[in-house]
Amino acid sequence: MPDADAPKIIVDSDWKSQAQQEKEKLSQQAAQKQAEAAEAQGPVGFEDLVGWLGTQALMYLGYFPDPQTGQAVVSLEYAKLYIDMLGVVESKTTGNLSQKEKEGLTKTLSQLRSEFVEVSKAVAKAVQEGRIKPMARGGAPGGVATASPMPGQSPGPMPGGLTMP
Repeated sequence: MPDADAPKIIVDSDWKSQAQQEKEKLSQQAAQKQAEAAEAQGPVGFEDLVGWLGTQALMYLGYFPDPQTGQAVVSLEYAKLYIDMLGVVESKTTGNLSQKEKEGLTKTLSQLRSEFVEVSKAVAKAVQEGRIKPMARGGAPGGVATASPMPGQSPGPMPGGLTMP
């Protein structure tokens, strides 16, 4: 027969749910701190890699002038190389990126591929019209076009708002 003075164990279901909620809250806080720590690990992250490769592609699409000559240099082969590298990054990181990283990479690749097509068309037309000339450049694969107007011509617009110097 149970003793009337013996302690009784009372299980409170509210207490259990409160403890479970606290546990989940602590788990979320730990995950958030881990994510913040991962972002703060160093000055270089995934977005930086994508940005650097994208910038290189844009440089060879003529969007940045050569600092020495002041002329835009277009090398479709090099631009394609950097765009293809981003494609490799995309395929090799499938399933391992955050949603933000995946969207940024997808958007960057889409824009670069579109610009590549537009610049390719513009270069072909400009070469055909004699406004720019293809030329070999110290070991560069394929030809490089300098975006210089022919004497007596004014600089024309290039895709994406780029104008020839």
